[in-house]
This record gives sequence, structure tokens and C-alpha cells, in this order.
Amino acid sequence: MADIFDKRKRSEIMSRTRSKGNKSTELRLIKLFKENGITGWRRNYPVKGKPDLVFIKRRIAVFTDGCFWHGHDCRNTRPSDNAEYWQNKRERNMKRDAKITELFEKRGWRVLRIWECELKKKNLSELLERIAWLMP
Repeated sequence: MADIFDKRKRSEIMSRTRSKGNKSTELRLIKLFKENGITGWRRNYPVKGKPDLVFIKRRIAVFTDGCFWHGHDCRNTRPSDNAEYWQNKRERNMKRDAKITELFEKRGWRVLRIWECELKKKNLSELLERIAWLMP
């Protein structure tokens, strides 16, 4: 379907669109933590780098990363329209993620990045193995 706006107008509209977070992904992770007795985490903790969850006492920052936006090619879906723009956007996100991870590690924190696809039912057993060290 063709866009009803020209490129300039579409860019203006999109520049005013703000992210509302990845709340559903975070909620799935919180549910998984609760089901497995993982406690001690805080959501929306005000720390530079904005992790989704933190374990303050254990100095662990948890990020739930959307697969498309953060460069995980689990589904190999890429838009054909404006492909270069989207590839550059993903690369910028991945560079920012690497800088944030480095920032936390320099402060003595451990960083855990969980992909959106890992929270699907078919991948939960592998994810639980990967995060077993968080369980009591």
C-alpha cells in the first residue's frame, strides 16, 4: 500500500511519534521472574542507561531488547521500503546498546540482555537455563 504522505511529511509525523516502551515484553519477563521465585528486582529504577529491571543489591541490570529494533535476526524480517534507513537505525541502536553495556560493566554491574523472542513459549526452557543463576 502506497503512503498517502510524501517523504517530508511522513518524516515530520514520525519525528513526533515517541516510544511508549516495551511494556508487554517487560511484563512477560516479570511474570517469568515471579513464576520462578526470582526476587529483588526493581522496575523503572532511575539509573543512567535506563535498564528495564535492576537488582540493586546484586548490581545486575536487565534489558529486554526487541529483536527487530536491537538487531537480533531471529525472524530475518526487514522492511523493503526505506531499507537503508532501517538498517542504519538498527546499527545505531546496537552501538548504543554496546556503549550502555560497557558503561554498566565499568561501574561493576553485570548486564543481562534478554531478546524478545526468548520470552516466547517455545524458547522458555533455554531462557530459564540462561538465567538460572538468578534463581534462589
